[in-house]
Amino acid sequence: MKFLADECVDRQIVDRLRHGGYIVLYVAELEPGISDHDVLNLTNHEEAILLTADKDFGELVFRQGKVAPGIVLVRLAGLSPAIKAEIVAAAIMDHAGELFRSFTVIMPDSVRIRRKVFCDL
Repeated sequence: MKFLADECVDRQIVDRLRHGGYIVLYVAELEPGISDHDVLNLTNHEEAILLTADKDFGELVFRQGKVAPGIVLVRLAGLSPAIKAEIVAAAIMDHAGELFRSFTVIMPDSVRIRRKVFCDL
C-alpha cells in the first residue's frame, strides 16, 4: 500500500509506517510548501492514499468534488508524535482493506471510515 504524507504529518508517523513496510512518500521531502490542490494532484499521480492532519481536504473532496485514491485524516492533537505514530500504524493495519476510495478519520479512541466514490479514478 502506498501513502503520500502531507507535510503537516509528523515525521515519526512517516518513519513508523515505512518501518512497517508501507511505501510512504513525504511532501516535506519532495516538494515542501506546495498547495493542497498540488498535494491532491500528486496523490492522484502516485496513486497513493493521502495521509494528512489538514481538515481542508474534507472540504476539497466533499464540497468541491476533488478526487483522490483515498484520504486518511489524522485527528490526534495533544498526543506525542510517538503515540500518534503507533495509533496511526495500528489503525492502518486494522483497516487497510477499507482505506482505498474512502475518507478515513483516525481519532484517539476510534476510526471513522466514510466510503466516498471517487468516480474519476
